[in-house]
Amino acid sequence: MVSNRVLLITGGSSGIGAATARLAAAAGFRLALAARSIEPLIALRDELGGELRVFADECDVRSEASVEHFVANTVTHFGTIDALFANAGIGGRPGGFASGDIANWRELLNTNVIGLATTIQKALPHLRHSKGQIVITGSTAGRRVVSGSMYSVSKWAANALAYNLREELSGSGIRVSLIEPGVVNTPILRRPAEHALRPQDVARSVLFALQAPTTVEVHDLVLLPTQAE
Repeated sequence: MVSNRVLLITGGSSGIGAATARLAAAAGFRLALAARSIEPLIALRDELGGELRVFADECDVRSEASVEHFVANTVTHFGTIDALFANAGIGGRPGGFASGDIANWRELLNTNVIGLATTIQKALPHLRHSKGQIVITGSTAGRRVVSGSMYSVSKWAANALAYNLREELSGSGIRVSLIEPGVVNTPILRRPAEHALRPQDVARSVLFALQAPTTVEVHDLVLLPTQAE
């Protein structure tokens, strides 16, 4: 059991983020949860032990000021950040590159790529101090070609970011893990998939990386649902 480490989770109000929060709380982590909507975060905070164990704050990763505010408030509340689960992300829309909504592309890339990088940058000074961990939600959509998918483009970038970040932080003591699930039944989907991972499936892999011995850096974990017979 991990005792009292502070884990910051973006996209913490539902899906993979919320599932990870529940497992991490059970493992003894203190949590800082961020999302664009505060109400579900408050409910999750109260479920997981209240303000002593869980700090909840509204945060939009597309805004540098918002991320700075969340990180600073987390440090004020707990005094440190030991691990970051950079999980916030949104899905794409139909249309492909021929007729896709350019405004959606901007929102998608600002959230899934720039927002990811911004979150990491603002947390890094504290993670250097704690020699902590960074876990990034990538996707198998960042490993293969998906026809006309700007979402896939964003996940190729997220996956590449993890590799480049790991190289930059080599020798710092900070470990970087990339979790790459296939389809997961979360609110990001327009309709539930028949054969898909569950949020708790991914959450268990996040905890596996976070709970690895300090001598072990979990690089990549690719998760796919078992194929039905």
